[in-house]
Amino acid sequence: MLFLLCVSAALGAHGREAGKAAGRRSSRLGALHYLEGRLRRYEQTTWYWERLTGAPLTETAGRTLSAMDVPDLRRTVARWERRALKAHRTAQHPPHMAQWMCIHHYEAAWNDVGSPYWGGLQMSLTFQERYGGWIYRMKGTADHWTPLEQIWTAEKALKSRGFWPWPNTARLCGLI
Repeated sequence: MLFLLCVSAALGAHGREAGKAAGRRSSRLGALHYLEGRLRRYEQTTWYWERLTGAPLTETAGRTLSAMDVPDLRRTVARWERRALKAHRTAQHPPHMAQWMCIHHYEAAWNDVGSPYWGGLQMSLTFQERYGGWIYRMKGTADHWTPLEQIWTAEKALKSRGFWPWPNTARLCGLI
């Protein structure tokens, strides 16, 4: 009888250990899934702001997530979170913000739909396609863009065309 009690206790302990191991695996998989979602969100956010500002896109390290343990993945998520915040802060301060706000003051509302020009900086379709192509494909005309998206698109045009696409308002603002 004593032998049966010892065997039964040993088997019960083995079952409990197996259950704990399965619980740890399940917990690890849950953590990895959660962290992978956060990582993807921070990567996409970083790349959105970098694409908007014309900055080079940050590359991934090339490691597969399945090869990473939870602490390593946590560090990677934290690194991408910092990158996303930095890219967002950079995007909030276009180099010629005051000039674009002056032009906007004399142009239209940010959501103006008056064809043949759209948005707060009154951009034509060809202008939108050329300088804000990916935003145009994603959101449509500039009246659906945020003010920052419109301003950064104008920043891209400024590099090659100056303020000349807005001859009257740029003149009123003392820019040409």
